Amino acid sequence: MHIVIMGCGRVGSTLAQTLEQQGHTVAVVDQDPTAFRRLGAGFGGRRVTGVGFDQDTLREAGIEEAGAFAAVSSGDNSNIIAARVARETFGIENVAARIYDPRRAEVYQRLGIPTVATVRWTADQMLRRLLPSGAEPLWRDPTGGVQLAEVYTSPVWIGQKISRLQEETGVRVAFLTRLGEAMLPTSQTVLQEGDLVHVMMRPEDVAEVEAAFAEGPEEDGQR
Repeated sequence: MHIVIMGCGRVGSTLAQTLEQQGHTVAVVDQDPTAFRRLGAGFGGRRVTGVGFDQDTLREAGIEEAGAFAAVSSGDNSNIIAARVARETFGIENVAARIYDPRRAEVYQRLGIPTVATVRWTADQMLRRLLPSGAEPLWRDPTGGVQLAEVYTSPVWIGQKISRLQEETGVRVAFLTRLGEAMLPTSQTVLQEGDLVHVMMRPEDVAEVEAAFAEGPEEDGQR
């Protein structure tokens, strides 16, 4: 796939290098030509100097052949404008924009533009480390009916299968983080010490789910 990235800061350059290593072709757009130094000498993709929401600049970056577009510059407005141009003018379906203002991020998410709210994400990550018993949402669907959250899991669950955890708590385990790596568990996967459990659930069930995860498995049909 060809992917166009607007912004060659730390995020944009890392994203570009990672995508290229995975076999994709990449074009990076930035107004500052010195920013491309972050890509390193080994980067084989295109370096395009210009404004990331200018149509001619995007064409030079290969937007018409692209399968995805990422707007990760330092400006919220520029990222949203560029994301809309990529989607509405060039018909790119896989579009994502980084947004610092969490209120704006929620608005644009409802408009159908996938966003990554940097400040909100960082705050949520810190809260989960400072207050591990909480279930701060990682993601909410636009309707607000389902959310993804990392839930504190009591050590009592260690050694139990994912199938039992799901059956007794009523959640769907989306993925685990084990030894710093994300993994997709099966129903037979057994929880290990240090696993971080990420689940899909309804917002109204959060308190009940947190309690079940904290208390451990049922014994003789009762928790």
